[in-house]
Amino acid sequence: MKSILVIDDEPGHRLMVRAVLEDAGWKVFEAASGEEGLALFSADGQYAQVVLADMNMPGMDGQTTLTRLHEINAALPVILLTAYGTVGTAVEAMKRGAFDYLTKPADNDELVLTLNRAWEYSRLQEENSRLRSELAGDGALRPLVGASPAMRQVREFIRQAGPSEATILITGESGTGKELIADALHACSGRAKNPLIKVNCAALPAQLLESELFGYERGAFTGAVKDKPGRFQLASGGTLFLDEIGEAPLDLQAKLLRSIQDRVVEPLGSVRSVPVDARILAATNRNLRRAVADGAFREDLFFRLNVLEVESPPLRERLDDLPLLVRHLLGLLSSKNRKNIRAVSPAFLQRLARYDWPGNVRELENVLERSLILSRSDILGADSLPPQIAEGRQPLSPAEPGREPGAPAPEAGEPVSMLEDAERNALVQALRLCKGHREKTAEALGVSRRTLQYKLKKFGLTRR
Repeated sequence: MKSILVIDDEPGHRLMVRAVLEDAGWKVFEAASGEEGLALFSADGQYAQVVLADMNMPGMDGQTTLTRLHEINAALPVILLTAYGTVGTAVEAMKRGAFDYLTKPADNDELVLTLNRAWEYSRLQEENSRLRSELAGDGALRPLVGASPAMRQVREFIRQAGPSEATILITGESGTGKELIADALHACSGRAKNPLIKVNCAALPAQLLESELFGYERGAFTGAVKDKPGRFQLASGGTLFLDEIGEAPLDLQAKLLRSIQDRVVEPLGSVRSVPVDARILAATNRNLRRAVADGAFREDLFFRLNVLEVESPPLRERLDDLPLLVRHLLGLLSSKNRKNIRAVSPAFLQRLARYDWPGNVRELENVLERSLILSRSDILGADSLPPQIAEGRQPLSPAEPGREPGAPAPEAGEPVSMLEDAERNALVQALRLCKGHREKTAEALGVSRRTLQYKLKKFGLTRR
């Protein structure tokens, strides 16, 4: 049952709130002052999931009560009741950690709606805590932080596909954690005791990439003073992870195909084939099906890599994971920066949840590190966030799932609403051309079915 502690020095108002909330299915505790509320909240067995507190009370006022409650439980959602003339004070309190505020006397429907949102936040915190305990015992999957359906699906895929020898293609936008999925797939395999060798195909010039992958013999080119094994050979017995495979030059792709298919490599300057035994994992943020259609990627190599496919979901599609991700990343960043951050305020998490995260988890990590370094408190509040996120502004050019890296971004001055209208119209037209067939529509747009479903829901185009 949902439980709430109502702290208000006016008995009549407490009675009214109790009646409204009990009708809505809440268990209600009451306190006539901040001091009484704090004592009641601290008592064994009396922990409420949500607190509703008046701003103006004799003795300990609402803002002080908020601070003292967060010393006991930094994640506790506290909603403040304020008179019309003190709304500015309540907004300031939100910056310091209040979940929300309501003008007194609050509209009954608005009161219930706001408290239900706060309870959902509290419930999610409890669920995340439980899942952290569950994941603590699963070492290989522990770095894949998240409890959302999308992340559960990824973990289940890894449990099933990890022990196999199948070549796996990991897709997803930049910053979503594709390399972590590769790490987990290797750790769950029978090759886990042997090396996982990684090569970023976008980070090296074509000639250097070829020598890194296949190795070379002494004298193969100027400066080759001794034999050097390539990454394929180094990964023998283990796993070779080809990151950003979509950036591999076309003339190199044919050689890659042969090495993956025949399990041999020909080092530069050699006339002999060297057998290799490496399981292949590959990752890309490009739409390889579209690249094949455009002649930028070999179709035969695509099919050889895409025996199994797993998509690393964008952060905007798994915002329920934010509390877990924030806790995990802050633990790492606090140690790195020698800071002691105890918790984040509910308002801080609220602002994060309103943002679209075009840079995904990588961008989240950067934002958290900035907030951690600049914060003067051991509890991160919304005022420590960058202005764009703190004020609830969305990026003008979010990373859309169908847009390739390097594609021109929208004009800087173009309103977001115009972009959304254009996107919605494109979805409608694609649905009409594909006669409502979701799989064909996703393929035509160059996005995954899950991304298509997210967009349809966003623009109210799902079937009734």
